[in-house]
Amino acid sequence: MIELDLEQVRVLGCLLEKERTVPDSYPMTLNGLVTACNQSSNRWPVVSYEASTVQRTVDDLKDAGLVRFVHPSHGERTTKFRQVIDERLALLPTETAVLCVLFVRGPQTVAEIRTRTERLHAFDSVDEVEAALQGLASREQPLARPVDRRWTHTFQQAEATPAVGEGSTATTRSALEERIAALEAKVEHLYAILGEEVPPPTL
Repeated sequence: MIELDLEQVRVLGCLLEKERTVPDSYPMTLNGLVTACNQSSNRWPVVSYEASTVQRTVDDLKDAGLVRFVHPSHGERTTKFRQVIDERLALLPTETAVLCVLFVRGPQTVAEIRTRTERLHAFDSVDEVEAALQGLASREQPLARPVDRRWTHTFQQAEATPAVGEGSTATTRSALEERIAALEAKVEHLYAILGEEVPPPTL
């Protein structure tokens, strides 16, 4: 069983995400990876990593066989990084998309996963998301598991789950979260069409 800490989960999640959403900037430089880890939008929890933290993390992930270094070639100056966890675990594209969202956003409902994987993999239905989750959960070493009405990955055993109320409050909150997730995905899609980064939220 692969066990990861919070920093390793975030770094792998960002590599998985950027490989599929901005392939022209992949593999990633250290600076790019730091920026991706510290995004304030589309992340849970929000973090503020120093470059030294991210460098140490990719070093550890390389030792674990989950990240490869792409050393500078002619005309390049910096080492870049690429994930290989999808190869290591023989993940299907659907499973990779699901794990990416769980890595960068924390526990999610099936509906949230479908909405938030739009740029990673276009699921045709909730049933297809369910199938991907069941595929991850039914492995000899499960990679995902249900927690209440949400799903979480199993790489970080001490992962905290965002608090959700009970009864009608939980139902209402879930509906609101799903509507917000759908709106966020639409905004992300529009910015992607424009070729621009989604701006951080203002408080």
